[in-house]
Amino acid sequence: MPRNNALTERLGLAVPIVQAPMAGATTPGLAAAVCAAGGLGSLGCGTQPVEASRGQIEEARRLGARPLHVNFFCHAEPGAGAGGDATRMRALLAPFFFERGLGEPPLPALPYQSFGAEQLALVEALRPEVVSFHFGLPEAGLVEAVKAAGAMVWSSATTVAEARWLEEHGADAVIAQGAEAGGHRGTFLGAEPAHQPGTMALVPQVADAVAVPVIAAGGIADGRGVAAALLLGASAAQLGTAFLRCPEAAVHPAHRAALAAAGDDATRITRLFTGKPARTLRNRLTEELLEAEDEALPYPLQLSLTGPLRRDAATAETLPLWSGQAAGLTREMPAGELVRRLGEEAATALRRLAG
Repeated sequence: MPRNNALTERLGLAVPIVQAPMAGATTPGLAAAVCAAGGLGSLGCGTQPVEASRGQIEEARRLGARPLHVNFFCHAEPGAGAGGDATRMRALLAPFFFERGLGEPPLPALPYQSFGAEQLALVEALRPEVVSFHFGLPEAGLVEAVKAAGAMVWSSATTVAEARWLEEHGADAVIAQGAEAGGHRGTFLGAEPAHQPGTMALVPQVADAVAVPVIAAGGIADGRGVAAALLLGASAAQLGTAFLRCPEAAVHPAHRAALAAAGDDATRITRLFTGKPARTLRNRLTEELLEAEDEALPYPLQLSLTGPLRRDAATAETLPLWSGQAAGLTREMPAGELVRRLGEEAATALRRLAG
């Protein structure tokens, strides 16, 4: 496919495809394979210690990942007592713990920190080409310091208002995340998931609203979706769920099997796993605790409660099976082959449209 826009030219991409930086699922091998095929490889560093991120970035570079996209979270951390009384949620989770011999659910705690000085020092030392944020942007001084380290600054918007805010506060590009997207919603101005537009409606409105490049995300899993994103005004498409069945991804076998079997009504948005709205495949935990959504603790306190269930899971019953609504389009193949296939499919779709 031609490199015919400022974003792909700046990053030297042969195809306008970004592998989403899915925390916990991305690996240096996955990022490097995507880069080798001409796309933008990514690492999700928002939910792990800085030293773990350092090791992954260094390994990705050793494997040839260039350019490299690194993602961090910049959530508002709950203050003392923000979790309130966790007794009810711990009681609801207790049967799942007892079945697995895990004892009592833990008391809520902060499992990791938002983007700050430590993460900035990592960026300054290792200099990834793109640094993106979920849940808005860090304070202005940190944004400027990331740019001074040579990185483009991206962030996710789930509404046009969020896209405008990101541009006004220094984002070099906006990821327009439609409601179909898997994993955490990037929402930071308070819009409820039920009121957020889908990718088809969101991307052209964001492209019209901001002057910076737009990356389309949500429900894109094949070349037709990539082509559609470009026609809607995006400079590139970001795909996450599409890469979860690649052998390079760090995905639990039960999660892979669930993705392979997923139909078009298999997902829903839940706060049960982390406290923030995130799209997952339905499983026993999401269905049995459906009526307890409003009792989830603030992010990331809820994540600290469910952590032992994720780490111990032998089946899909208690795993967060992050997935977008296009799970039925996913394919099991190496990441590099997938990028090349996506590029060929998108080029074919665009040629057919051109007549």
